[in-house]
Amino acid sequence: MFETLLGGVFGGLLRLAPEVFKLFDKKGERAHELAMLTTEMEFARLRGEIAIRQVDAAVTVEEIGAIGKAFQEQSKTSQAAGKFVSAISALVRPIITYAFVSAYFTVKVAAYLIALEQGGEWKEVLLSLWNQDDVAILFMIISFWFVGRAIDRNAGRV
Repeated sequence: MFETLLGGVFGGLLRLAPEVFKLFDKKGERAHELAMLTTEMEFARLRGEIAIRQVDAAVTVEEIGAIGKAFQEQSKTSQAAGKFVSAISALVRPIITYAFVSAYFTVKVAAYLIALEQGGEWKEVLLSLWNQDDVAILFMIISFWFVGRAIDRNAGRV
């Protein structure tokens, strides 16, 4: 009888063994599917970033092309207008820059003189007149005249 009972228990356990293996197998399948889904999501994110960069590059190329066409059109227009009008057109940006720098310098000198009249020490006044905004304006002008001009010259070569 004991053997029958053991036979029944082991027989039942052996019949359950495939079901237990199926459970472990399903758990492994779910973990694999989750890993695959995570990998697919990462791949889709990278694909999206690449697409955005491609669009940005295409927009940049189009912008540079538009700038080149604008310069060509401006050149044709100024040549058609004559040398006098072309010379005046070429002087507009430098004249505005010189006027701005002159006005800026005048305001800074006036502020310096007012501070000195109110009893300020010249070293402290000079240091307080030159701040981050002044540096930003200086670099903006320098980049316009030197970096911007180089980009403008090379815009037609793209």
